[in-house]
Amino acid sequence: MPFQHAQGSFTFYQRSTVDDGADPMTRLFAPSCLARTFRFGEQRMIRIAVLASGSGSNAQRLIGHFARHAKARVVLVGCDQPESGVLQRAWDLGVPSYLFNGAQLKDGTVLKELQGQRIDLVVLAGFMRLIPAELVKAFPQRIVNIHPALLPKYGGKGMYGHRVHEAVLAAKETESGITIHYVNEHYDEGEHLFQVACPVLPNDTPDTLAARIHALEHVHYPQVVENLVNSMQHP
Repeated sequence: MPFQHAQGSFTFYQRSTVDDGADPMTRLFAPSCLARTFRFGEQRMIRIAVLASGSGSNAQRLIGHFARHAKARVVLVGCDQPESGVLQRAWDLGVPSYLFNGAQLKDGTVLKELQGQRIDLVVLAGFMRLIPAELVKAFPQRIVNIHPALLPKYGGKGMYGHRVHEAVLAAKETESGITIHYVNEHYDEGEHLFQVACPVLPNDTPDTLAARIHALEHVHYPQVVENLVNSMQHP
């Protein structure tokens, strides 16, 4: 049974499963006083869910950035890879994690969880799966993604991580960068919100270029998401 404790305008709870009898892939993990309902005055805080598939460095920076924000919190980290480092990062930072698989993303289970958690904004941070049309429709211009290149170059299905950097180097590009964009039903085709470039150096490898790109992501992604939060009306 979930533990719940109400304290003023904050609710702390821990859940071991989403629902009794839920698929064993579907779990919420959190230390014992972490999932929170925040309120700002009489208005509920904007609730952010981060979806990630990898180590979670961007997710960690988003969580930290919004930890003391006046209007928003990262309240959920969703992950489709049970061995991903993002799950440990979320645990360490006290944010509940929701583990799911590809079938659950497609059949609407993930959408129902996001709606049940009253999520207002979905932020993809190294999430590798295509977002289904039903989820995009449910969160119009409220799903954002970051891509490690200057779209429309080097985007699309299969273009992620080192594959992008290898393609940039193979094409002998002199610059690369990041693109932050809204998510639609197609890989990397949503409206652009922000781009910033960095040089590609003559002696770069995929690893050195990735490090430069990661540095841009860590600086700019939290700020662009904050700008989006500030433009949203309180729920």
